[in-house]
Amino acid sequence: MIRVFDVLLSLVGLLVGAPILIVLYGIGLFDTGSPIFRQKRVGRRKKPFILIKFRTMPVDTASVASHLATGATITRFGRFLRRTKLDELPQLWNVLKGEMSLVGPRPCLFNQEELVEEREIRGVLEARPGITGLAQINNIDMSTPRLLAETDAAMLAQLSIRKYFDYITLTVLGKGAGDRVRD
Repeated sequence: MIRVFDVLLSLVGLLVGAPILIVLYGIGLFDTGSPIFRQKRVGRRKKPFILIKFRTMPVDTASVASHLATGATITRFGRFLRRTKLDELPQLWNVLKGEMSLVGPRPCLFNQEELVEEREIRGVLEARPGITGLAQINNIDMSTPRLLAETDAAMLAQLSIRKYFDYITLTVLGKGAGDRVRD
């Protein structure tokens, strides 16, 4: 049932949000010259997929997990995108394609070996990665791999349609800090 809601909500989000996506894309052209960010991430069952987001850092910025990046690398427009979580909107395409869910564990990089291992131990990688979830609304990021994997596993064990909509609603209402970056 969750997959049905993923498809419906991501399709509606892409259609209704198209004007916003176009405006943000245009502003992003002036901000970084390349508004779409693509990065290989760990997907369901460790299958790689290409995550897409709005770019919040210059094109030549090193590709590292957000908690390892420095605040100086984020553009002014990028700060706005992260604060409002609008940088995540293009991921609706990943959801529509079935690579992600709206709710699930945030997809990590393959070089985050400790997190991948912790998630494997707890069966978290059997689920589609998500745009939001229990860890995100509680400000738990990838800097604490074990806590994150435990939180992801707890969320997946108790995930229901009600909790699915609760996590989405809390995220839209601004709960959670989004991707943290060192200042």
